[in-house]
Amino acid sequence: MPGPRPVAILGGVRIPFCRQNTAYADVGNLGMSVRTLGALVERFGLHGQQLGEVAMGAVIKHSSDWNLGREAALSSGLSPLTPGITLQRACGTSLDTIIHIGNKIALGQIESGIGGGSDTTSEVPIVYGKKLRARLLAANRAKTTQDKLKALVSGFKLSELKPEFPGVAEPRTGKSMGDHCEDMAKEWNISRDSQDELAVASHKKLAAAYERGFFDDLVAPFRGQERDNILRPDTSLEKLATLKPAFDKTSGRGTLTAANSTPLTDGAAAVLLASDEWARAHGHEPLAYLRDAQVAAVDFVHGEGLLMAPTVAVPEMLKRNGLTLQDFDIYEIHEAFAAQVLCTLRAWESEDYCRNRLGLDAPLGKIDPAKMNPNGSSLATGHPFAATGARIVATVAKELKQRGGGRALVSICTAGGMGVVAIIER
Repeated sequence: MPGPRPVAILGGVRIPFCRQNTAYADVGNLGMSVRTLGALVERFGLHGQQLGEVAMGAVIKHSSDWNLGREAALSSGLSPLTPGITLQRACGTSLDTIIHIGNKIALGQIESGIGGGSDTTSEVPIVYGKKLRARLLAANRAKTTQDKLKALVSGFKLSELKPEFPGVAEPRTGKSMGDHCEDMAKEWNISRDSQDELAVASHKKLAAAYERGFFDDLVAPFRGQERDNILRPDTSLEKLATLKPAFDKTSGRGTLTAANSTPLTDGAAAVLLASDEWARAHGHEPLAYLRDAQVAAVDFVHGEGLLMAPTVAVPEMLKRNGLTLQDFDIYEIHEAFAAQVLCTLRAWESEDYCRNRLGLDAPLGKIDPAKMNPNGSSLATGHPFAATGARIVATVAKELKQRGGGRALVSICTAGGMGVVAIIER
């Protein structure tokens, strides 16, 4: 097997991210994925071409989406000989699909591929309760009409008609991600004001990036949308201060609101990766390179912060690459909640946390806030769970190209107490 080789990021595309039950209410994961992959195919002239693999994912999906990657690839304009795979790691899904494609390119197994993801919180699967499902399956197995009717009506109770809706609560704690993040904010003494300031800054930076045309080739119009409809360029600290806590509503100490937390969002994003040889042969200039990645997990069931895993993954990756936390020009830290970002930064500055939890001799230290999320992030774009990683990679790769070079740290927290991080360079 050949040794590792560079993994080039050629570019990415996403559709505008939209608040749930708005523009994409009836589209679903496949429709959003097809539009996004089709836009990527169009941008890079990939019609009829056979790539090594398309890896897509979704967190909230119907059972019919089991082969989402392949089905989306078949409708994208690529050659039908292009394989597809469907992956999932909660909010880290599309960063993981990019890592999956990148690893295959690095090892010489494929020459090019696409990583991405989509998510809908509008067209969600609603399923029957267990008792009604068992009854329907029993009726389906029955041989005669009489036995089928008996299976359907014998002992039937109206309560069996109650459907089961999808949820984002952690199965092992019963608490939502927002509830867990409230606990983290209290543990790390993260103020409401600092969270609101981060949210306002995210909206202002995203709006400015749109105005200067940064997203012209990154965002493909869809369903009459040209920009993320979560974006509020006129938001202010005064407006955010009027909102009530969204999760801890009774203690008087709740600090997470609808504005400093990401809204439920629909959207999709995808990134094209390749070897240098494939890029040259097809006339594409790499924007940047995927240098390394790392995944970690925390024991949130027994007290660790649910969204603190990136604090563990980053130093492990830095050590392997001989880097410090300050050796980056851009920090793309996914804003699941403003509090999560601020907890992460405070943990890296904490001597106690870095010594006793991370096993380091000294704190990782501070980062320059001016280098963090320079084009806005999830608080302003929204957060379709499986699309965020690809959005970030496409954005930061283009930013590095425009700057003429540099190094970026990508950090994404996920449900289940995990974190996915990566280094991107030009």
